[in-house]
Amino acid sequence: MAPHNDERPYRDGDLQARGPFRKGERSNRFSLPTPANEGLVRLNKYLAQAGVGSRREADLMITSGAVTVNGKVVTELGTKVKPEDVVHFGSQKLHIEQKRYVLLNKPKDTITTTDDPQERHTVMSLIAKACSERLYPVGRLDRNTTGVLLLTNDGDLAKKLTHPSHGAGKMYHATLDRALTVEELHKLVEGVQLEDGPARADEVSFVGGSKREVGLSIHMGRNRIVRRMFEALGAEVVKLDRVMFAGLTKKELPRGHWRHLEEKEVTWLKQMKEAPKGGKEERGGRRTRLSQGSE
Repeated sequence: MAPHNDERPYRDGDLQARGPFRKGERSNRFSLPTPANEGLVRLNKYLAQAGVGSRREADLMITSGAVTVNGKVVTELGTKVKPEDVVHFGSQKLHIEQKRYVLLNKPKDTITTTDDPQERHTVMSLIAKACSERLYPVGRLDRNTTGVLLLTNDGDLAKKLTHPSHGAGKMYHATLDRALTVEELHKLVEGVQLEDGPARADEVSFVGGSKREVGLSIHMGRNRIVRRMFEALGAEVVKLDRVMFAGLTKKELPRGHWRHLEEKEVTWLKQMKEAPKGGKEERGGRRTRLSQGSE
């Protein structure tokens, strides 16, 4: 007996001859590349890869009429372009850039900005020879804070790592102007009140054999939050070093030097999941010992 239509054998490339798909069965007939769509890329993805913003921001640029393809204004979302198409954002001709990820061990007295009107020393001068693409810092470290800083031209990843829902973990080694008590360590975990709301550490402990040196892990990313948390206890930070950001450390990376991330590190960052609801940032955390090899 001949097989039923939706069970009959078929050859690769002959999907259109196949019978109806069963309920719940995944269809490939609309996802396989064809001569008509091979090599095309969605316009918002093209803009994001060209470094002008995230895909969501690119959608706004498109609908506002600020983007042209081959000299014609394109406002329809979902538009696809070919590699040879000429794309402009305003008067700027765009090119898809290769994604770059550079890890810097930031030294003291260096500004975390792409441009400084006062012409002070910036992190951009330290990574000038890293690549031809223009990179941007992911988050900020203030002038006197040293340590791990990630720079990239991947706008989507940068937005993900700085968004509160993902809660990229940060670990600091702080040297204070006085010794803290065990009770004060507990206060950092339970939460201290700042001008812009309460702030809590995930984990905190004495490090380096001195009660003036404290290791602190945190997910919050507000301005100068670590320094302000210690100030809330009446202690001043005289030295602050970020030893970890989003799982990246400065191991074997001397102060003022940089390196490109390994492929596995980039994959890890892109696969990083959102912080769990009601997680450590909301509940506080537990005290633990920070590695004394933190510097």
